[in-house]
Amino acid sequence: MKYSVVLKIQNSSSILLELDDAYSPKTVTEFVTKLPFKVTLNIWGDEIYSSKSPIIQPEENSKSLVSLYDVAYWPTGKAICLFFGFTPIGNPGEITPASPVNVIGKIITTDKKILSDIDGYDAEFILNEN
Repeated sequence: MKYSVVLKIQNSSSILLELDDAYSPKTVTEFVTKLPFKVTLNIWGDEIYSSKSPIIQPEENSKSLVSLYDVAYWPTGKAICLFFGFTPIGNPGEITPASPVNVIGKIITTDKKILSDIDGYDAEFILNEN
């Protein structure tokens, strides 16, 4: 099942996400049942990652490499990760999380300019009712 989720960022734009339980069904189910929830955002290369989320899932079909615009849950830090591009580690041309992540969907709003505005901002994940 697919879910439309909005990441509403304090004093900034929102980011539209599409979660898909085909990738990591237990993680997506818990994510959706915990909505809405608040986090603080951080930047690492071209990745946005959140402070600790209320989700508590182990690795589920986890990946050490992800694709552009993937949304993932990072079990090690209980964080949500949005991959707008390359991270500081890994081989050139690869998007490498700090450790394996559960891919849970895709970023629909792909404007990378948002990365320059949001480090340290509070945000909230909410179900998109539209």
